[in-house]
Amino acid sequence: MKAKKIVIGAVSAAMLSLSVCSLAPVFAAGETVQISVGKAEVKAGETFSVDVSLANIPSSGIQCCDFTVKYDSSLISIDSVKAGALANTAAIKDDPSASMLPIFDSSIDNENGNVNLVWTTSIEDSSYWMNGEGVFCTITGKASKDAGSATVPLEIVPTSRDTLTGSNVQNDVISVGYFNKKDVVRYAVETSDGAVVIGEGGSVSGKTYMGDADESGKVELADAILIMQSIANPDKYQLTEQGKINADVVDNGKGITNSDALAIQYVQARTITPDDFPMTSAQLDALDT
Repeated sequence: MKAKKIVIGAVSAAMLSLSVCSLAPVFAAGETVQISVGKAEVKAGETFSVDVSLANIPSSGIQCCDFTVKYDSSLISIDSVKAGALANTAAIKDDPSASMLPIFDSSIDNENGNVNLVWTTSIEDSSYWMNGEGVFCTITGKASKDAGSATVPLEIVPTSRDTLTGSNVQNDVISVGYFNKKDVVRYAVETSDGAVVIGEGGSVSGKTYMGDADESGKVELADAILIMQSIANPDKYQLTEQGKINADVVDNGKGITNSDALAIQYVQARTITPDDFPMTSAQLDALDT
């Protein structure tokens, strides 16, 4: 088994990986991988954690990927990166090159505000690759004690490096794909950026507005949709801590369910108003009679 690995990093020590950027790719038509970063709410000086997740991975799987999470290093710092369940495939123990180069690797650059993330295996058997969906890694950091109130975007961007070592041609793509004999197959990528919200009380507004799940300042259909999305695909769609409080409008205190989304739809239908929240399941059922 030949490990197809090239130098891709220039931050701190050199990072070595199998990179789908190293050769002219074949694009997998109609196959799009989703990469998302979660959101966290903290007070200035507090520690936070966010998950980086992958979803809609095609049945072929992912043999290699590399991308960067970019942030404002004057407001937050990153302390550690831990591989998630999705990244912990059997390749960790069975890839003979793993003893020399880790299957999952990361490089933190708090000076420039970058976390470079890499996953690669030289094993050609796709059962060792990343499949399905889930948490790719968890990033832990700390909000600056002088940050005040601020929202710090966590942006998913291409890793800054040469497309080929010494080429002086800057990489401009997020690489996700696999090798198929001599071809490099690359998937299309959709991204959903995250954020660290820093503020007094650790929330965007610190105010409870029942039904306002997305904290837009009003109760609307988008709130119901966000609740249903967060239930169906929590790795991609996440409510903030304040959003969870706002969304729990039915049987308050028992957790968020699709009943909360249904109740908000009744607000849109003008059957009730946000002043009727919170309400019980029995009251919700009565609206449908």
